[in-house]
Amino acid sequence: MSSGQPGWVADRVGLSRVAGRQGGVVTASQAVALGFSRDQVRHLVRSGRWIRVARGCFVPAPQVDVAALRRARIRAAVASLGPGAVAVLDTAAELHRIGGLRAVSAVHVSVPPGRPRPQRPADPGLVVHQLTLGPGDVGTVAGLPVTTPVRTVADVILRADRYPAVCVLDSALNRQLIDESDLALVAALIARRRGAVTARRCMAELDGRAQSPLETRVRLRCVDGGVPPDALQLEVRDEDGYLLGIGDLGWRAARVVAEADGQTPHQTPQAVYEDRRRQNRLTNAGWTVLRFTWPDTLRPDYIPHTVARALERPG
Repeated sequence: MSSGQPGWVADRVGLSRVAGRQGGVVTASQAVALGFSRDQVRHLVRSGRWIRVARGCFVPAPQVDVAALRRARIRAAVASLGPGAVAVLDTAAELHRIGGLRAVSAVHVSVPPGRPRPQRPADPGLVVHQLTLGPGDVGTVAGLPVTTPVRTVADVILRADRYPAVCVLDSALNRQLIDESDLALVAALIARRRGAVTARRCMAELDGRAQSPLETRVRLRCVDGGVPPDALQLEVRDEDGYLLGIGDLGWRAARVVAEADGQTPHQTPQAVYEDRRRQNRLTNAGWTVLRFTWPDTLRPDYIPHTVARALERPG
């Protein structure tokens, strides 16, 4: 179907209006109502001009960023389950931008407990739950119904392993999606539920000063290896009070700091330049600077062993 055919402009304008009201998503039935035939819809998808995000749901744009496409897929999944459907668990954490969980393609949606749960969701990547949610447990993100940050954190830490669970807690606190006063609400939400004992232990290890999941994981490796840091976001100053640098983790007595080098924040030329200058200033002031990456956290002994060796050096 070319742009020169009669009716194309009117159809495209109408389609844009519908998509704009629905977060960029249109359904096949809406396209047909606007004058598109089923064959035309299939042709637009095959040619790459429309992107299928769920069965019968499309984003009518050939160029859309990955994040927008993901939101469209989540929106389509929630809409496919009708009124009362809510994005939950990992998908809710993703929408709130809570870090610490592995990125997956699955979309987690809850439907009201009284409604029959579909045995075979239209989208094979759709995971349907039936959580009991109160009015205060549900909010919106970009117009999408989603569990609140407090409820999301509570639900996730009941199911996640220790490292991702603590990362989620740290991330939500650091991003001020929850605060210290909300922790009592989280504790109440996990009480008497499966996984509550482990989740409470994770809550005891949280620290909102961690600025990334990588920092949390480095800290936990140090704790597990018997070399816990005595400071996070440690400001190192010279005798005149000039700020030499801020260490992600610090051991003051031994004058050791550790940096968690995430790929995105540290890969630009400017970031590399600033990291080197900061490290040189700290080294000249008598501090040992250690640097750890995500793969380092996958080796249980490497980080604590490296820190222990640094702590043993004479001052």
